[in-house]
Amino acid sequence: MDASTAATEFEGHRAHLLGVAYRMLGTRTDAEDAVQEAYLRFARATDPGPRDPRAWLTTVVARICLDELGSARARRENYVGPWLPEPLVDAPRDFAVAALGPDPEDRVTLDESVSLAMLVVLESLSPAERTAFVLHDVLGLPYGEISTVVGRGEAACRQLVARARAHAHERAPRFTADRAQHAGAVTAFLTACSHGSVEELVRVLDPAAVLRSDGGGLVPGVARRPVTGPDNIARLLLGVAAKHDAIPYLHPVNDATGLVFEAGGTVVGVMAFAVAGTLITEIDFVVNPEKLRGVTRRRSGESA
Repeated sequence: MDASTAATEFEGHRAHLLGVAYRMLGTRTDAEDAVQEAYLRFARATDPGPRDPRAWLTTVVARICLDELGSARARRENYVGPWLPEPLVDAPRDFAVAALGPDPEDRVTLDESVSLAMLVVLESLSPAERTAFVLHDVLGLPYGEISTVVGRGEAACRQLVARARAHAHERAPRFTADRAQHAGAVTAFLTACSHGSVEELVRVLDPAAVLRSDGGGLVPGVARRPVTGPDNIARLLLGVAAKHDAIPYLHPVNDATGLVFEAGGTVVGVMAFAVAGTLITEIDFVVNPEKLRGVTRRRSGESA
């Protein structure tokens, strides 16, 4: 197909493909690279081109991501401290996905599948398990199509999804489906932090709450192991806040209410939350500057 036709057709699927690639790779940069490679392959397709461009492009992106996942896992073995996904702060809707098939049983919701907490769980899957899980339990693709992506038979793909689903359900964070409750819990967390009260902060944290911090070895003072328990988390966060002058404000993070931290006109941290009921169950705090390069600071005068 000619370049103009290919470009026009492809743009209608870009957001969907970015969403697929991000859920598989966990970084915006890698997702954009995978989508660009898919575009190049699409542009080279002979006329009249694929009958179902979105489905064709989805499988192409999935194959590209599957190849990338193997090398990415190797790189992350030497990562300093917990590895967290690159947060989506500006225009998370650009990474929306649409189901391509009927809803499978036990399907992961689209909101849940893009949360940092769920992406952390997906990191613990093998590349084939993660690919099969995203394609089936997020997008609803049939096993026959998944088979062509992972290069295994349908029965093997069913086993991949079953193992991935069992693992995800075992380790998945507890969520509330109520966006208002989620926002309320994060707002209460921010208020407690601003008051500097350990007791007030403990009250908004679940008894089994966990905090993961990702500094990538580039930011001093960042905990290199997950911190558990409300009291430990509260004291750590308030101690860090007392040493730094970063200003936090509420902002969508991975399509849910989170916090962005600015200091000296630069974004220095992004915090995402998992909430069950009115209590925060998980906190993912990204301070690695390499993962914050794409985060746009709040415009002057914009309200928090």
